[in-house]
Amino acid sequence: MSRVISILIVDDHTVVRDGLNALLSAEPGMKVVGMCGDGQQAVQLASELRPDVILLDLVMPKMDGVQATIEIRKVYPSARILVLTSFAENHQVFSAIKAGATGYLMKDTSSGELIQAIRDTYANRP
Repeated sequence: MSRVISILIVDDHTVVRDGLNALLSAEPGMKVVGMCGDGQQAVQLASELRPDVILLDLVMPKMDGVQATIEIRKVYPSARILVLTSFAENHQVFSAIKAGATGYLMKDTSSGELIQAIRDTYANRP
């Protein structure tokens, strides 16, 4: 892959953000361009940074992931949003997809699956 995929990490848990940052920063062809801990910040950073892929938690303070998805799509219509969640049965997953998220992953997914999902999301593959 010749182009570097820029990534925005959005999760209210610092350890999750830091872990994802460490993993993705070490991956050739990927660059974390921003991190934040709530949906309001996510909307602002998505608009400013225009990352290729946004990794977005669903359960966050100030603005949840579903509302953040809606707001991000307003300011950055071509955003590729990959939802990260701990709850497979959560109605918010369906709501996030309906709001414009590209896909979702469980937080217990393997690092290899996450990296492939980011590449697929960037390439607009399901």
